[in-house]
Amino acid sequence: MSFLFNQCLNPARGLTEANYAEAAKSLGVEVAVIKAVAEVESPSGAFDAQGRPTILFERHYFHRLTGAAHDAGHPDISNSASGGHGKFSAQYPKLERAYRLDPDAALRSASWGRFQIMGDNYKAAGFTSAAAFVRAMTKSELEHLKAFVNFVKSDPGQVTALQKQDWADFAARYNGKAYKKNHYDTRLETAYQKYSGAAAATSSATPAPTIPRLP
Repeated sequence: MSFLFNQCLNPARGLTEANYAEAAKSLGVEVAVIKAVAEVESPSGAFDAQGRPTILFERHYFHRLTGAAHDAGHPDISNSASGGHGKFSAQYPKLERAYRLDPDAALRSASWGRFQIMGDNYKAAGFTSAAAFVRAMTKSELEHLKAFVNFVKSDPGQVTALQKQDWADFAARYNGKAYKKNHYDTRLETAYQKYSGAAAATSSATPAPTIPRLP
């Protein structure tokens, strides 16, 4: 997986309206719901300037997955306390250091791509290993969307929360119990209102098709 750290990649960026519509149909939600999650989870985009998936390294995951074996020597990447993320530019260097210590645990300790799915959730996202999940995340934004649909479907409660637009319940299931600290629920609702309003405006601005008169 060294290409993650040393190469510029060329992923397929962007999602079409058809991509969003298909995913929304699969989950039984509005397109605006999925767009809202995408915006809140990765406001800077699905990939960085080098073409790598956007990530956030979670030191408390690495601590747990490695049995605290690296806490003493590497407290910034292995720690029982969550947080301490630092700047966006620090995420891949942290991941690379962790990868040298324990490759599988490292990949599982970062959240990936447009929907920021934890590598530890690779099975729920539809993959057989964390490495397979990460490889898919490097390919295209469409792969991010497919993983998101699978991951949400793995928990019926998440599906119901999205269908009901119960942002607090969804945020708690998707981001954890500390979601209020980052106002995930209110940010999701605000983003949803933006996209649902845009969809309504587009619909009202589109003229109705002309129905030809029968002879």
